[in-house]
Formats: sequence, C-alpha cells, structure tokens
Amino acid sequence: MSHTHPPALLVSPIRDGTVIDHITAGEALNVLRILGITGTTDECLSIATNVASELMGHKDIVKIENRELVKEEVNRIALIAPRASINFIRNYTVVQKKGVEIPAVLKGVVRCPNPGCISNTNEPIESSFEVVGTGLHCLYCDTVITKDIASHII
Repeated sequence: MSHTHPPALLVSPIRDGTVIDHITAGEALNVLRILGITGTTDECLSIATNVASELMGHKDIVKIENRELVKEEVNRIALIAPRASINFIRNYTVVQKKGVEIPAVLKGVVRCPNPGCISNTNEPIESSFEVVGTGLHCLYCDTVITKDIASHII
C-alpha cells in the first residue's frame, strides 16, 4: 500500500507584500535580522526553511505581508543570498519579480570589524566596502571580511 500525498502549498499566499524566494538554505533568519524583523515587530510573516528546490537542492522562503522592500534592503539580502529573487505581490498577483545584485560598493550596509577604522568612530561618515572576489574590502582601513558577512551587516 502506497502512502503518497498530493503536493500542497507549504505556505499560504499573501494578498500584498513581498516574497523572498531562493534564499540560501539556513539564511532565512539572517534575512529577517537584516530587515529588522524581530519577534517584537508587527509584521505578519511566513517562513519556510530547507524546502526542496530543483534549482538549489534546498532553499528558504520568507513572505512578508504589507511590506515592499526598498533597494537598500535588497542589497543587504544579496550579500547572504546571492541567488534570491524578490517578488512584489499586490492583490495576490506577482506585479514585479527581480533577482538581487550585489553592488560594486556598499555604503552604510556593513560595519567594519576593525575597531580602529575611522568608520567606527564618531566621524560623520558611512562605512564603505568594495566587493572583491574574496569578500568585502573596507575602503578606509583595508580590512577584508571573508566569512560570516551576515554578522557584520548593519
């Protein structure tokens, strides 16, 4: 006797908001942190982690009702989920779908781990990092971040 089940939606559709799909498996909670979403905020969320994906093997998905992400938020997500797609939903319909792109230079997105860096002082400047093959290069003090980039995102 076979116990196969028909495919079903893991997460219900949203009326208006943003769906972030193709997030690197295991990074959904970091995406929420990047967006400033905590357990104390009012957003209505749906989160699926380690979902089977033909393209990626496994992926995470985040649905946020009544919120459309801005470019700076998408840039931050690109750092930890370079294959993510952003879908803007209005009245249950995808009105815009786009991939993420890591810009060549990130300003005010990542905090330099070097406590002596001028961007960590009281000077009125934003952090500034160049995206290089090995990671992120601070344009003020030459520090290079090569791992755990999510923990440095402002």
